[in-house]
Amino acid sequence: MGSPILEIRDLQVSLPAGSDRTHAVEGVSLRLEPNEILCLVGESGSGKSLTARAIVGLMPSPHVRISGGHIRFGDEDLRSVSAARMRQIRGSEISMIFQEPMTALNPLMTIGNQIDEVIQVHTKLSRKQRVERIVELLRDVQLPDPAAIFGAYPHQLSGGQRQRAMIAMALLLEPKIVIADEPTTALDVTTQAQILSLLKTLQAKHHTGILFITHDFGVVAEIADRIAVMRMGELVEVGEAAQILNAPQHPYTQSLIAAVPSLVPRKPRPAGDAPVLLEVQGLNKAYHSGGLFARKGRNVRAVKDVALKLRRGETLGVVGESGSGKSTMARLITRLTEADGGQIRLDGTDILAVPRKRMRPYRKRVQMVFQDPYASLNPRYKVGRLIAEGMIIHGVERRAAYERVHELLELVGLDARVAERYPHEFSGGQRQRIGVARALALDPEILVADEPVSALDVSVQAQVLQLLADIRDRLNLSMLFITHDLRVAAQVCDSIAVMRRGEIVEFGPTEQVFADPRHDYTRELLDSVPGKGWNAPRLAG
Repeated sequence: MGSPILEIRDLQVSLPAGSDRTHAVEGVSLRLEPNEILCLVGESGSGKSLTARAIVGLMPSPHVRISGGHIRFGDEDLRSVSAARMRQIRGSEISMIFQEPMTALNPLMTIGNQIDEVIQVHTKLSRKQRVERIVELLRDVQLPDPAAIFGAYPHQLSGGQRQRAMIAMALLLEPKIVIADEPTTALDVTTQAQILSLLKTLQAKHHTGILFITHDFGVVAEIADRIAVMRMGELVEVGEAAQILNAPQHPYTQSLIAAVPSLVPRKPRPAGDAPVLLEVQGLNKAYHSGGLFARKGRNVRAVKDVALKLRRGETLGVVGESGSGKSTMARLITRLTEADGGQIRLDGTDILAVPRKRMRPYRKRVQMVFQDPYASLNPRYKVGRLIAEGMIIHGVERRAAYERVHELLELVGLDARVAERYPHEFSGGQRQRIGVARALALDPEILVADEPVSALDVSVQAQVLQLLADIRDRLNLSMLFITHDLRVAAQVCDSIAVMRRGEIVEFGPTEQVFADPRHDYTRELLDSVPGKGWNAPRLAG
């Protein structure tokens, strides 16, 4: 092993008084070699992102600060360099790709001008030379029509295009180190695959060292040379990627890897002759886009002639990328959005033909678990009221409703006493359990789960998925499970519907769709799953 381009020794990051622990990062030592991809993995709160921000001096000071250790970049200790020198290092020698480009990019500046700002700070190139360099780089990151992208604002680009623009900005001055903080978390599987391939290609071209921060072990299996695992601010395991992925030593690493859903579908449950509970036929929804004074707009058909059947006790997965129409279809089925046409038969009754004021008896039979539990829970209400409200609206006496609240909280694995607390006092996984309890309050026959685990860490995700499976089996619920994560779909769903541009392009038993996909789009989705050649070892004990 030669000289590292980055070496961290005994790094400590202190938290303000009154925090749940004294240090966000404690005693972390790492090294990054030239032309290496080091993946830093761990769950939320493990200290991954603060370790990265400490390197480039972007700490949320004064409350969170580096209180010990050394960060050596070549011959320099980054803790002792001047503010002017650190500004020089950022972008030109060490650059960073952030998790959410929409918040990292200035919405009031075009993409080209934002990248140009970096070149102006670090070089003396003329305007013409800068524009040529930017357009060339936008072409290198495989953005369509680089000249048009140069003049576009962030909101005019897709998520994948914005992330490519961020990568272009990070690689602009050919830095020695790129820190990528969850750069693919919010992206669809095909876009994610393209971004990972792009990073590896550009790294090889520029011989860059990459510190890649993620909680997705599929991504780790796809790109990592070495892996460092963090837990509660401490480094618990470091090693070669193959060794940690296939034979982890630390119990925490073992638990993380054991929680990764397998791409091999679980054995199908016997379908039997269960009756069809929900049948959708010819479902359509279009949206009109265009400004208030625009003479011409355009119609976007979000859902096109969708047909599907859901049997009692069955879990039907709906998979596809952003914009495929999955969530719109879920909102149509729950009548949170009105359809333009078609039929939604619940036990034989077309609920689209039922006037909204007479929908109450049907609404309680189909309930929804939302993707973001924090956004869907009123922050001003206590948990008990949030869960009881629906029952009280439907005529349940208040005392009986609150007794049922306590039963539901215990059903989803929470102490009944949490009914007196507010949503902000819970973790993401706990809030999702509260969302499930609220959905179950009206004893529904169908749960529509819209990306219910996409924002959760892998171990919490496993717990919520197991909870949903247990509740489904105990109550004989039917589930419409919407996800873009094919690993999750493989382990949860009895059958799969694949959506693309508003249409269902493939439908069948999960095992059959994964083993023998018929549609080109389904094959593209399966081929794009990060780490598809790796399955987490099932460890004894």
